[in-house]
Amino acid sequence: MSIRIKLLLSYTGMLVVSLLVFALTASLFTIAATGDIHSFRDFYKVHYQLNPLTEEEESIFLELKYLAKNEPDDLMNQELLQAYDFKLKTVQAGLYVRRESNQVFESHTFNQPELEGHLPPYELNNHHIRGTFNIGERFYAYAKFDFRYSDGEKGSVYVIHERSPFGEVTRKLLPMIVVLLIGIIVIANMLLYRWITRSVVKPLNLLRDSTEHMMEGNLQFSLDLRSKDEIGQLNEAFENMRKRLYESVQLRLRDEENRKELISNISHDLRTPITNIKGYVEGIRDGVADTPEKMDKYVNIIYSKTMDLDKLVDELFLYSKLDLKQIPFLFEKVSIMSFLDDCMDELHYELEEKGILLKWGERPGKGIEVVADLEKLKRTVLNIIGNAQNFMNKEDKLIVISVQASSEWVTVEIQDNGIGISSEDIPHIFERFYRAERSRNSSTGGSGLGLAIARQIIEGHGGTIWVSSELGVGTSFYFTLKRTMDQGGTRTDDNPDSDYRG
Repeated sequence: MSIRIKLLLSYTGMLVVSLLVFALTASLFTIAATGDIHSFRDFYKVHYQLNPLTEEEESIFLELKYLAKNEPDDLMNQELLQAYDFKLKTVQAGLYVRRESNQVFESHTFNQPELEGHLPPYELNNHHIRGTFNIGERFYAYAKFDFRYSDGEKGSVYVIHERSPFGEVTRKLLPMIVVLLIGIIVIANMLLYRWITRSVVKPLNLLRDSTEHMMEGNLQFSLDLRSKDEIGQLNEAFENMRKRLYESVQLRLRDEENRKELISNISHDLRTPITNIKGYVEGIRDGVADTPEKMDKYVNIIYSKTMDLDKLVDELFLYSKLDLKQIPFLFEKVSIMSFLDDCMDELHYELEEKGILLKWGERPGKGIEVVADLEKLKRTVLNIIGNAQNFMNKEDKLIVISVQASSEWVTVEIQDNGIGISSEDIPHIFERFYRAERSRNSSTGGSGLGLAIARQIIEGHGGTIWVSSELGVGTSFYFTLKRTMDQGGTRTDDNPDSDYRG
């Protein structure tokens, strides 16, 4: 529920409660004043005396009072009295007339046989002409006038209105009821205040506290996101910002650690060939290379170490540009088998000199096209094969290339029968400069960047690269590439006439 709706409901609820309390209070005052729960419409028309009559009742009473003063014997006329009683019936009242101790006329409105015994005694000076009396649980209000008939006998005329017992109860409990109504208003305000406080103020305070935590550099906290209103949406946005900041700080810390590690690794990998070059140059300066054979050996070693340095710098430069996404990929349609054939032809003689057999394993029977950057994909294949040949320890050294195709992807496997990779090293071999300690020697070499560059290139193609290995058995590297699709959504390489090298 939105804050706007909450505020609207709060103010509307307070208005409704106030109006209801006002209406109820006015009703109770009316009932207490008139003694009749049905007399709300006469509230502003009645006399505020002890027991007021309505205007209609008062008018009829004045006519009867006039007759009692001027023509008292007319109050013995039953037809006249019935006419007046009919008028009083229309206003829910009744007429009663007596002569001495005898009843002259009693309205059928009352239906109260004990009425005569509860009427007040004669009071010819008429000091108290209004009052109330009750018969059991029934309450009555009256206006009376005592007079003498022409023969001197006393008589009385009453206009009587039955009142609701609720009116009497209300009159007695009115102070308590008013206090109760005031209490209801106070409690309603408190409940509405608590509701607004819990749904608006409390979340804002929580947001303020969270901001203070962030100002102090503390990002390891979380916000309560149970609310779905505007405050909840603000808290959710703030929580997302906090998570992003926390991730950014953690990434910055990791980058700082990686930077330190990178500097350390670069320093280590540069120091070794530079130290060797420096040693051989000093040997030449000191005359140690005193024969042409020694001089050629020293120069060749210096040249080899210089080439290692050049390769390391080149790989560092390439990796940094790939990592920063500063090298564009020039994608084109490539026949994967033709491409791998070219790579195998290029490496054939070099691997043959090292006693390594490079051959096809599983090869599809038709051409398969992928989307690739030829130059960078070639770098990946050469890096993987180059890494494999550095760890061959068997008499019959073998590297096998296989290709498997699905409806959308092509998977290339490069398998060797080398020394294998331990399970604890496998999760880290694609990290930059990561090398198992046993490989840090001059015989195997390697910059530790080849596989990291391969991963960057394959991920730049939208594929994935992974490895499986068993110590003493060998290692298999896998990477995936997307197959090409024509405009109709079918693979272009499904054409049996596609060109490929068998």
